Amino acid sequence: MPIITVTISARPDPKRSTRIATEITELTHLYLRKDKTITAVALQHIDPDHWFTAGQPLSEQEKSSFWLDIKVVDGSNTKDELAAYLTQVYQAMAAILGNLHHESYALVHEVPASAYGFGGLTQEYRYIQAKLPGS
Repeated sequence: MPIITVTISARPDPKRSTRIATEITELTHLYLRKDKTITAVALQHIDPDHWFTAGQPLSEQEKSSFWLDIKVVDGSNTKDELAAYLTQVYQAMAAILGNLHHESYALVHEVPASAYGFGGLTQEYRYIQAKLPGS
């Protein structure tokens, strides 16, 4: 049930957005074992003239960049899974965006199950409910 925000240094393009959402959802499923049916991806676009690294806009550097922010329940993934995921995300975004600046970032927020949920229920509630007899 992760929520994933991906910000890219590009003008909006529906086909690219679909490709990014599909690829990130698949990687999240493969490397973090998250259910694709309850994975949400929101894309944001920043004009490369307004994305700076080392004080210079990406447009002048002829580079692209991204910032991925994902929230998952703490303890639901190992360090190795997280490391593999970050590597694969970077490689996928490089393939999609091309000429990727090394100053591209991804952050996996591990948040408490009692403070994270969807549909009005916390993940902790769902976990406990699943453990009760008759569930």
